[in-house]
Amino acid sequence: MNLLSSSLIPTVFLTPKMRECRISSGGWCFALLLSMVAASILPTDACSGGSCQLLESCSATGDCGPGLYCGNCPLVGKDQTICMRGQATQVTSVVNGLPFNKYTWLVTHNAFSIIGEPSFTGTSRVTFYNQEDSVTNQLINGVRGLMLDMYDFEGDIWLCHSFGGQCYNFTAFKPAISTLKEVEAFLASHPSEIVTIFIEDYVHAPNGLTKLFTDAGLMKYWFPLSQMPADGKDWPTVTEMVNNNQRLLVFTDNGSKEKDEGIAYQWRYLLENEPGDGGMKSGSCRNRGQSQALNSKSSSLLLQNYFPSFPVQIDSCKEHSTSLAEMVGTCYKAAGNKMPNFLAVNFYMRSDGGGVFDIIDWMNGHTICGCSTVSACQAGAPPGSCKNSNIPVSNPSSENGRTTYSGTIQFTGLSSSATRHSHYHIGRLFFLIFFVF
Repeated sequence: MNLLSSSLIPTVFLTPKMRECRISSGGWCFALLLSMVAASILPTDACSGGSCQLLESCSATGDCGPGLYCGNCPLVGKDQTICMRGQATQVTSVVNGLPFNKYTWLVTHNAFSIIGEPSFTGTSRVTFYNQEDSVTNQLINGVRGLMLDMYDFEGDIWLCHSFGGQCYNFTAFKPAISTLKEVEAFLASHPSEIVTIFIEDYVHAPNGLTKLFTDAGLMKYWFPLSQMPADGKDWPTVTEMVNNNQRLLVFTDNGSKEKDEGIAYQWRYLLENEPGDGGMKSGSCRNRGQSQALNSKSSSLLLQNYFPSFPVQIDSCKEHSTSLAEMVGTCYKAAGNKMPNFLAVNFYMRSDGGGVFDIIDWMNGHTICGCSTVSACQAGAPPGSCKNSNIPVSNPSSENGRTTYSGTIQFTGLSSSATRHSHYHIGRLFFLIFFVF
C-alpha cells in the first residue's frame, strides 16, 4: 500500500518530498513522514537549557530561567507545561530602609505540613497538607513568614496539624526544634533577612517556648517585645532591625505568653482577616473574631489570610490567579486603603504563571512607590516615578540578578506534571502515525 494513498492527508498539505512518496514507496518515506509528524507536534524551536522565560513552553524545570519552574494549571485551561514563577523578588534590594510595616511579605500557612514529610512517630499520618517543599526551601524562595502549630507531645514541643488542642501520633509531624533550626541556619547565612513566625499555640509546659527558641539558637535574633509598636505607629526600619540583629519576629495566639514569656500576643500588634473559606469570599473581607476591625488605627501590621478551610493541592493554582488579586483589592479597601503586610497562602508556588509572587510585587509596588510592580520602583524617587512601568514582568530577575533568590525550585509532583505532558505528546504522535499509515 502506498503510504500516502489515504485521503486523510489532502495533497494541498503535502511538501514536494511527501508528494514524491505518493508515486514511489519505500522505507525512507516512513522515516521522513515520521519526522514530519513529530515536527508538527513537538516544536523544533523550543527553548531549553535554562533559556525559557516566564509563560514559555517547557518540558522540565531545567528548561526555565532563574526563579522559574516548569508546571501547568489545567483548572484554568493551561494544560501545557510552561515556565512559572517559583521565587519572590528580594524587595529590600530594590528599595531598602523603610519601616518594616511598609513592606508586604509572603507567608506559608502551616509551613511545616509538607506533602511527603516522613513520619517521625512510626505511625502513618492522617491529616491535611498545606505545602510542598521544606521550610529551608520556602525561605530560599522568598517566604518570610511561617505559620507553625505547636503542641505538647511526648515530653517535647512538636509541630502538629491536629484538632481539639491535642496532638496525636497520627497528626504529629516533627519536633519543633528541627524546623526552628532550619530558620536559625537561614538567618545565619542570610544576615540581611527578617523572618516572622506566627504560632498557633497549644503549648502548656512552663516556659516551654522560651526554652525551645533558646535551644534552637534563635534568641540572638529576637525582636524584643518592648520595642513593638502597639499603637499603630511605624515599626523600626528594616535597616535598623538588621543592624541590631533583631531579625526574628515571633507572635503567639495565646495571650498569657506575653506576660509569662515575653512573646507578643498576635492580635495586640496585628490586624487579621478571617482564615479559611471565610477569607476567600468574593467581595467580602471581614476581620477575624480575635482581631480588631481591619480599618482600626491601633495596629500598624495587617495579615491577610487567603487559603481554603480544606486544602486541595491541584486547586491552588487557580486560587492564586485572578481571584487572589481581587481579594487583595477587597481587603485593601476594607482596611481603609491599607495594603496587607503579610499574605498567607497554601502551596505558595502553584499558579497559572506569576501567582502569589506577581501579587506580592504589585502590593509592594503600590505601597512603596505607587507603581504597578516593585521592580519599577526607584529608590529615592518621588511616588509614581516608575521605570518601565508599562512593561509586564516577564522574569523575576533584574539587573545584576540582585532581586531574586537562588536555590532549587522543586516540590512534590513537579517532575511528574512535565512527564505527563511529554507522554501526552508521544501518545498523540503514535496515534496520528497509526491512523495515517
